[in-house]
Amino acid sequence: MAKRPTTESPLHGVDLLLADLDGVVYAGANAIPHAVESINRAAEGRRVGYLTNNASRTAASVAQHLTELGLLVTEDDVVTSPQAAVRLLADLVPAGSTVLVVGGDGLTTVVEAAGFVVTDSALEHPAAVIQGFAQNVGWVQLAEASYALGADETMPWVATNTDWTIPQARGIAPGNGTLVSAVHTAIGRLPIVAGKPEIAIFREAVARFGGSKPLFIGDRLDTDILGANRAEMESVLVLTGIDHSKKVLAADAKSRPTYLLEDLRELDQPYPAAVRKTTLRGATTVTVGDATVQLLGTAVTIVKAGRPIDLLRAASTLIWESGLPIYGLDVAPELYDEGSV
Repeated sequence: MAKRPTTESPLHGVDLLLADLDGVVYAGANAIPHAVESINRAAEGRRVGYLTNNASRTAASVAQHLTELGLLVTEDDVVTSPQAAVRLLADLVPAGSTVLVVGGDGLTTVVEAAGFVVTDSALEHPAAVIQGFAQNVGWVQLAEASYALGADETMPWVATNTDWTIPQARGIAPGNGTLVSAVHTAIGRLPIVAGKPEIAIFREAVARFGGSKPLFIGDRLDTDILGANRAEMESVLVLTGIDHSKKVLAADAKSRPTYLLEDLRELDQPYPAAVRKTTLRGATTVTVGDATVQLLGTAVTIVKAGRPIDLLRAASTLIWESGLPIYGLDVAPELYDEGSV
């Protein structure tokens, strides 16, 4: 869904702003710098909703956390991957079925609220397995899921999400994808996935909030941006979470954001246009702000560094539009510097 940016701000014309949480609004218990005030400012002119793949907490507890950070949020403003997963589950098994739940309160409460009977044992003959992240999920829970799914190869298996990692205050930790992978390794098949990058969670958000021109903010290319593109939404990759310059430059066509922001203060600021030129030597240059990058043959070099975020915008535009794979290019090492953006 990436487009050629103009000098208008990313929020121009947007009537629904959707934001991921981990790595965008907060890391662990703490707010990401500049996120709260920037989102509050954006909320003055449009509806704001929050999407999270993290299945460990309820929507109410997430809303309380966001409120404590200084955002104006109600429980209904939060769309969780368990909510999207249970909607998928309802189409796969009869109402009132017994479901084996691997996860915490954020998942169990949603499953129960939908009218299903919750169990944690394969001996209860569940009709399906639903799996989400919780810090206390261990071998016993993963084994019960494997026993149930292994005994019936047609049994529905729904995962809230498959994020490999999750940002925490102390650093990056394993996410639900690692837990799902353990069950997959044991039984030899994959689940139906509700969360990003699948579109179920985006559909849940649009159905709830409305809006004709949504904009989604995320920090991961492989879940947030890929999912927004699949849902045909414009997207922002903010460089405050998981993915930074190296992954941005190597992003494939399905995972490229509409906008790149260093932090959310830039959300309502003019987004600089990329200016393309061809030199007499046959080189292609892209300039964003004061930063210019050149492609000559297969060599990508810096002509003028400018601001780090503008340099990344220029380099990504040049590489993405070259039609050449990143491994076929000789890219200046400075463009991979994770210490800048």
